[in-house]
Amino acid sequence: MTISLSDLGKRFNRDWIFRGLTYKFSAGNSYALIGPNGSGKSTLLQVIGGALFFNEGTIRYTDSALQEIKDELIYKQVSLAAPYLELIEEMTGQELLDFHQTFKPFIKGKNSLSILEEVGLSTAAQKQVRYYSSGMKQRLKLAQSFFCDTPVLLLDEPCTNLDQNGIELYHRLLSIYTTNRIVLIASNDPVEYKFCQEQLLLSEFK
Repeated sequence: MTISLSDLGKRFNRDWIFRGLTYKFSAGNSYALIGPNGSGKSTLLQVIGGALFFNEGTIRYTDSALQEIKDELIYKQVSLAAPYLELIEEMTGQELLDFHQTFKPFIKGKNSLSILEEVGLSTAAQKQVRYYSSGMKQRLKLAQSFFCDTPVLLLDEPCTNLDQNGIELYHRLLSIYTTNRIVLIASNDPVEYKFCQEQLLLSEFK
């Protein structure tokens, strides 16, 4: 899997968030999207994930057989964890993961209960998400993204609301479940991206 950006640009009204961005992301590598607030880290992540349109340039997604992936199928290739993503709070943790896997299957050998156990939420499996703490909700968001069988993993400020145990869990998930995936991390915190092989400074593309 590769994602190729060519002269990519995104603006809101008349203000360019980034422009002239050419870059290639390849499977098996991790990339940090860094830069000051407002430099476009989250915006680029959402553009790559197909949640936002871009204004100029091109994005090309190619599978392992070097076949181009159609735009309308990109969502099947991508998992995203971000602070601004809402969870269905009326569901229990188990119900939420079971529902999630109906449109994005889990990696082989995993189910909702085994995933909740792995992220430290097994005792809250039957509890409605509305009663989860902010740290528990973040663990659930990480579970939704890491355990989906997708070649692309997009993480926006992934350690938001996590305590030290949660941060250690995050690093453990990274070490186990990112082989042969494209991992993009939007962050200003080295704790979240220190392991990345490459860093892309968004403020250079204005």
